Amino acid sequence: MPAYRTLARNHDFRALWIGQTVSEVGSRMSMFVFPLLAYLLTGSALVAAAAEALHLLGLAGALLPAGVLADRVDRRRIMRAASGAGVCLYSSLAVAGALGALTVPHLMVVALLTGVGAGVFMPAEIAALPLVVTREELPTALSQNQARLHVAALVSAPLGGLLLGVLRWLPFAVDAVTFAFSWVLLGRLHTDLSPTSASSGRRRPWAELAEGVRFVWSRPFFRVLMMWSALTNLAVNALFFLAVLRLVGSGTDAVHIGLVEAVAGAAGITGAVLAPWLVERLATGHLTVAIAWSFVPLVVPMALWNEPLVVAAALGTGMLLNPAGNAGIASYRIAVTPPELVGRVQSTSQFVSMSAMPLAPLLAGVMLEAWGGSAAILALGAFIVVVACLPTFSRSVRAVPRPAAWERFVAPGAVASPAA
Repeated sequence: MPAYRTLARNHDFRALWIGQTVSEVGSRMSMFVFPLLAYLLTGSALVAAAAEALHLLGLAGALLPAGVLADRVDRRRIMRAASGAGVCLYSSLAVAGALGALTVPHLMVVALLTGVGAGVFMPAEIAALPLVVTREELPTALSQNQARLHVAALVSAPLGGLLLGVLRWLPFAVDAVTFAFSWVLLGRLHTDLSPTSASSGRRRPWAELAEGVRFVWSRPFFRVLMMWSALTNLAVNALFFLAVLRLVGSGTDAVHIGLVEAVAGAAGITGAVLAPWLVERLATGHLTVAIAWSFVPLVVPMALWNEPLVVAAALGTGMLLNPAGNAGIASYRIAVTPPELVGRVQSTSQFVSMSAMPLAPLLAGVMLEAWGGSAAILALGAFIVVVACLPTFSRSVRAVPRPAAWERFVAPGAVASPAA
């Protein structure tokens, strides 16, 4: 595809993508290890769930102020500061582990603060991307960003399980190195990533935040998508975490559990390769509705068979359309957003979308202990059916056409060409 070729020659996109792919591998590895290590230290599924919940809580809590920051401050500086913080935080766990002083409270604090770092990074990166690539390249660039998430999922869990089996602190030492690598590559970006002149004036942060929230709330498509994505993130992440906890409880070793996430990652990579083709040819609204229903038929085999192969096949199938949907929705959101609002609109959408995610691991732990695996999975499946009706019956979602027909929706100057 032409966009793939032009992006391959884009120095700044390559540096950003490679650095964040490596960093994402480390972060996903640590997130895989956090609940497993917490479970090994305490034997409690709820404590294991709390480790991931704290990370997600920190991430969601940082998003709104981070959106204001991304529209005020040079995005390169923000991203490098977040990466530098990751080096320090994960190094602290590695040092504590090497000294035999690794504790659950230390683990929880780092989980929370690294979530904050991720929440600060995300709006800055998405606000930087339209400055690094052209409007025509944007859907493919976002698809490749989806691919890096699934590359990380493919590699991180087996690697995390392997390193955890060698030394409990070794995954965190490796993660600190990946953040350092990202910090170096971010320093090699040439594009001017400072805010636009329209967003450089200084007003009260709350006023700037309210401006982004009003923009999002004024569009029915955004309103429905925020509600749907928040509830879907809760249900699907709870389903995934419940499946992992169920495997842990049945005695499945960390390496085999890691392979489950690896299969999901491989499916996601396949979906990311197909994503530009799907986004270009399918109406974005119809693609969104298809994704809303994609997990529904997968809950039955997961409920009936608590086997790594079954869980891997179900989760992998569910991930195939996900990259295309995320890339299409994100591209459309950027296309209709004025450039001075991209950081705040992105952070508002992500905040609402991810606000329920900290509850997902806790919900999974409570449902597993209260109802058992099969009943809990079927209950989550019923919830996904109800949630899927939101975009299905929304005219504002169904009406969004293919990217070629977005012109009448695009905000003037919404996506700039990259600097030479």
